[in-house]
Amino acid sequence: MKHKILIVLSVLLHASTSMAKITLPEIVGNDMVLQQSTQVKLWGKALPDKQIEITASWNSHTVTTLSDKKGDWEISIATPKGSYAPHTIEISDGEKVILSNILIGEVWLCSGQSNMEMPLKGYQNCPVAGGNETIATSGLWKQKIRFVNIPWTEKLTPQESCPGRWKTSVPENAQWFSAIGFHFATMLCQVLDVPIGIISCSWGGSTIEGWLPETVLKDYADIDLDKARKKQGMPCLRPMIMYNGMLHPLHRYTIKGVLWYQGESNVDKYEVYAERLATMVQLWRKEWDIQFPFYFAEIAPYRYEERLDAARFREAQYKAQFMIPSSGMICTNDLVEPYELGNIHPKNKKDVGKRFAYMALKETYGIRGFYSRGPEYKTMKIEDGKVILAFHHAEEGFSRLEGIQGFEIAGKDSIFHSAQVKVLYAERKLQLSSDKVTEPIAVRYCFHNSMTGNTGNQMELPLSLIHISEPT
Repeated sequence: MKHKILIVLSVLLHASTSMAKITLPEIVGNDMVLQQSTQVKLWGKALPDKQIEITASWNSHTVTTLSDKKGDWEISIATPKGSYAPHTIEISDGEKVILSNILIGEVWLCSGQSNMEMPLKGYQNCPVAGGNETIATSGLWKQKIRFVNIPWTEKLTPQESCPGRWKTSVPENAQWFSAIGFHFATMLCQVLDVPIGIISCSWGGSTIEGWLPETVLKDYADIDLDKARKKQGMPCLRPMIMYNGMLHPLHRYTIKGVLWYQGESNVDKYEVYAERLATMVQLWRKEWDIQFPFYFAEIAPYRYEERLDAARFREAQYKAQFMIPSSGMICTNDLVEPYELGNIHPKNKKDVGKRFAYMALKETYGIRGFYSRGPEYKTMKIEDGKVILAFHHAEEGFSRLEGIQGFEIAGKDSIFHSAQVKVLYAERKLQLSSDKVTEPIAVRYCFHNSMTGNTGNQMELPLSLIHISEPT
């Protein structure tokens, strides 16, 4: 009997001791990157009403907080300027938890569907250009770049934590890193000369509604939340589950900005997409309590079934950047090879990552001397049966003088015909004409589901899709 009592006491003592140890969400752990020169949040669980002490190696200061009645605690700590020096953080409630190999630098969230999620190793029959070499040499960034992949996690209610641990850049890890995120990170690291942390939170095939909460979705007449609750249909197409299981659990992790590549699963909702994207950004910023920059990618040319749905969707994307403060869209209409028009996952992810980096470096970090955007429509006028177009972000002219393709012109009958394009060299403008249209009233560029563009500005950033119905 005495022996049994001792066993029970031993078990209870062990349980009590294990319960006393602080637990942390997986994303707050070894190898993480913390945002530099700011207040970052740390959080976790402990016994109720317990004093928590946090000491960071970069200043050796100790800050304290108390866990609440449920054992939850949260605290903000000041971070220094970024560097490649590894740090430790000691968290204690009487029993210490030590986090090691922590870097201080810039942290970005990458989200969306499969083209953002697409790893350096690619998908079956869908390679990433240069992926093998990039993976093989990824160890060059071992002390500079870290990634955390948030696995697909579907939940019907908002969660406070989710799986996902930080990984260093070595081949066995890098093969699973987002290709776009990796190329974005390497350029930022080279220019800013600080460590870069990427949180990859994407789900292939997901709709924008999957990244929104029930509180917003209940007002959308086209969304059936009952189907989501009953787990009907493909998980990737169900609303709110990504927000609940993957996105909301991250909102306390301090970030610098967000990259978004999504829309292929929403091309049929082009009429409402821009508004929903603006709503999503506003909600995310509120949850993070950070007015972070939000940069997103235009969906690439592809043979969608409906004749012009994708073109209209890209038009909605283009307009969204003017509805969302501190945002911008990178153009991708020149990054698809002819043989890839039936492949939803074009291989050139390096230039997508670079274009995101150009936008972030100039518009977030204030670095000058280069372009962050391609030509964007400015004005249109009619002269002698010809259309003259002027553009923003084309002050030094265009990437070519001849062979410009993709422009179409229409008269009052609204029938578009291929346009001949002349570069007005001195004026930095384009002149469009067609012998089939004597009185033009409308022009468009690459306004088709799968049309690729071949024109950009002096720095070869591509001209965005345009669709103008009246002279201005």
